[in-house]
Amino acid sequence: MPEQSSGYFRMSGKITADVSFVNESLRKQLRGFGPVGLAAFAIIMLVSLSLAPIGGILVLLWARLSRTPLKDLGLVRPKSWLVDIVSGVALGVGLKFAMKAVVLPLLGGPAVNSSYHYLATDRQAAMVAAAYAIFGGGFGEEMVFRGFLFERSAKLFGRGTAQNLFTLIFVTALFAVLHFRQGPGGIVNAALTGLAIGAVYLANGRRLFPLMVAHATFDLVSLAIILLNLELPVSRLIFG
Repeated sequence: MPEQSSGYFRMSGKITADVSFVNESLRKQLRGFGPVGLAAFAIIMLVSLSLAPIGGILVLLWARLSRTPLKDLGLVRPKSWLVDIVSGVALGVGLKFAMKAVVLPLLGGPAVNSSYHYLATDRQAAMVAAAYAIFGGGFGEEMVFRGFLFERSAKLFGRGTAQNLFTLIFVTALFAVLHFRQGPGGIVNAALTGLAIGAVYLANGRRLFPLMVAHATFDLVSLAIILLNLELPVSRLIFG
């Protein structure tokens, strides 16, 4: 793409929008951990509590204004889109059935998700939930809890083994606690799936796209199980 005087221009490894109206001092403050950086962090996290897709957009806006490279947020072009999509779908399906048929029964969790069971009879709400699974869970939550928080932690503490382990545990705990509206079962579910997704994120070189696919798939399969009235059969698939 030819270089332009305004709009978008080529920058290797950088956000490509023209942000000339933001001076370098403000960019450094947004990237840092002073008052401006912490305020941006707080706004992103507070918005994400109730509006995860907007939280994800705010992360991209913060990255653009601060000139943070996209790759630092895990947004790198896949070597193969098909491989990343298939592997993400497989991970999402596998995690869902592992949680529903193995982990939650072993922990004595409820077979029926009372927080979302109403979706079985409310098709309009189910359609909204499906959209939110993609844009809220797959895009928004992964952008914030894996891309943004892992980047912030890496900038603050580094990327050594101990630092990565701390980040994984801390972010997973935060991710789980923020699912408190789903009750104890939802918190456990979020903790274990968040731990698995975070571990894969570190293991795959911090590539976010397949995990976005996995998260969206996990939520969509959860919805499908509810709509097809399969919660009890799936929960008894292994242990009866």
